[in-house]
Amino acid sequence: MRKYTRPYVGLAKDGGREIFRSVTTPTEAEYGERFFAVIGPFRTTRGALFMKDHGAGNPHCQHVADAERLAKSLHQ
Repeated sequence: MRKYTRPYVGLAKDGGREIFRSVTTPTEAEYGERFFAVIGPFRTTRGALFMKDHGAGNPHCQHVADAERLAKSLHQ
């Protein structure tokens, strides 16, 4: 059986944001050195990219579902 990875957005300690993929739910033990928080999982990479680029401080993009919806509407 093939395991699928899901996109997540990691919030780095220096303030940057990075997209990464993981098969399991990220834990502090695995990613605690790189990130202080993780957002996700996202259904699509497009939603994760939107959250990475436009999610910081955006009152219209508070949740994963918001990012997915906004990314889809911009794509159309």
